[in-house]
Amino acid sequence: MDPSKTGAGSYTDNLIGTLLAIFGNVLVSIALSIQKYSHVTLAGTKDKRSFYRTKTWWAGFIFTCLGEAANFTSYAFAPLALVAPLNAVAVLTSSILGFLFLRDKCKPKDFAKHYVLSFLGYILTVGGTYLFVTFGPNSHEKLKAENIVKHLVGWPVLLYLLLEVITFCLLLYFYKQRSANYVVIILLLVALLGSVTVITVKAVSGMLVLTVEGTMQLDYPIFTVMFVCMVASAIFQARFLSQAVRLHDSSLIASVNYVLSTCFAVVAGAVFYLEFNNEDVLHICMFVLGVVFCFLGVFFITKTRKRTQAFEPYVTMDMANGVPTIHDKGLVVQPDFNGSFSYGALVNNDGVTPATVPVPLEQPPVISKSPESSRGQLDLKKD
Repeated sequence: MDPSKTGAGSYTDNLIGTLLAIFGNVLVSIALSIQKYSHVTLAGTKDKRSFYRTKTWWAGFIFTCLGEAANFTSYAFAPLALVAPLNAVAVLTSSILGFLFLRDKCKPKDFAKHYVLSFLGYILTVGGTYLFVTFGPNSHEKLKAENIVKHLVGWPVLLYLLLEVITFCLLLYFYKQRSANYVVIILLLVALLGSVTVITVKAVSGMLVLTVEGTMQLDYPIFTVMFVCMVASAIFQARFLSQAVRLHDSSLIASVNYVLSTCFAVVAGAVFYLEFNNEDVLHICMFVLGVVFCFLGVFFITKTRKRTQAFEPYVTMDMANGVPTIHDKGLVVQPDFNGSFSYGALVNNDGVTPATVPVPLEQPPVISKSPESSRGQLDLKKD
């Protein structure tokens, strides 16, 4: 980034926004890991408390609020093209924290096999982040109400919004009426709503920052319009995303959603806020290369995540008494198994409290009838 293009003030604002976005994404990842640790701890014990009654869960909730506040504020300083791809930092941090604290240990010979793609993803994500931050747009303007209205009524923005509305309606028709529950269709709906969300978030955040600095912006009608659009688009975006999670694998959703949301956010920033107008071709190409590296990095990181497995009740045999037992571990998910699973397998379950199923041990004697005895009984009946 060249400060001489737009001045040292713009460079400083971009730096503040980038650091806030990185800090916010890291903090959100830590918060989610803390909350997941709280759930895992409760599930592994006989503690009957709800998760919201634990201190660790509330600590994670507070960290989440602080991280989202930092992300929200970063939109007021840095361009959308810089803030949106930085969501890869959250994926990277979550993977590292899960690798260090939440995952099972594996043997040294299996370590490289399972985590070589993750390490490659880490390298690509870090390198891509450096590239798009270094060569990203350095244009920044104070988002006053007059400037936002001027952007909103421009013909490129109106054309962009019209195309978005048409595309959204078509995708919604296929999703609702034709039952096209493909992951790409659902996440395209999420990304289209997400582009509206980031546009409005940047406007609302910028006007709030100016208000805090002493220039009142909250009494303009455009602030109310942007705030309502921000809340509505975020709610519908969350609803579609939750539907995607119920229908498809979470790892696939994480990578595809990051790619689509980032692309639409960058295009929205370029069209609405004209973020690439003062950039040369070399900087734009290096920026795109960095974003592509981040796409590949996130794909490799999420590809190595363990896929969720449906619960299957499993029965083992008591070696001493020959009594079948159903293992009940409360809220704990059934342990991972290697290869195909077979019911009644003799496995070692040390430390697991079995719930014995009452089975009558004394069975009535079974008398086998031979063909000769059957003929004898028939002859006696004839006599």
